[in-house]
Amino acid sequence: MYQLLKQILVTGIKTEAPPVADDALRVTTQRLEQAMLKTLGRALVIRHIDAGSCNGCELEIHALGNPYYNLEALGIRFAASPRHADLLLVTGPVASNMVVALQRAYEATPAPKLVVAVGDCGCNTGNCAGNSGGIFGESYASRGKVANVIPVDVAVPGCPPTPLALMQGILTAISGK
Repeated sequence: MYQLLKQILVTGIKTEAPPVADDALRVTTQRLEQAMLKTLGRALVIRHIDAGSCNGCELEIHALGNPYYNLEALGIRFAASPRHADLLLVTGPVASNMVVALQRAYEATPAPKLVVAVGDCGCNTGNCAGNSGGIFGESYASRGKVANVIPVDVAVPGCPPTPLALMQGILTAISGK
């Protein structure tokens, strides 16, 4: 107990620190809003699909809704149905039991549809030395990266990627269409 209290005194309380201005976030936010309005002329609707991830990427995606990143203020929102979505945000290696569901979600998304694969597992990058599906790889239970099942427009690597990297991936996707 003494060691823990000593560590707290040395480190201090980090959650009480005032926020620091982040120019990269401000620039990315402005570019994202401009590209969204130029490309779509309206709000962007995202359907998030967890295809079998460890939930690390989901934590970062949920951070996009907090007051610091605040995607909602840009007019970007998440939908429960792919029929209302412009962009599919897919995380994790595609588990074999999610293949049909992911394909149906892709088919249900109206054109022009965008797909962003999130994380090393969904992008075929990271510590896996050639295997797709990140640390999970391909096996009887996993089809590996998202591109093995549906076409992917943008891949956002990282284990997990930061919220800023996610915003830049979404920006790349909507700027490319």
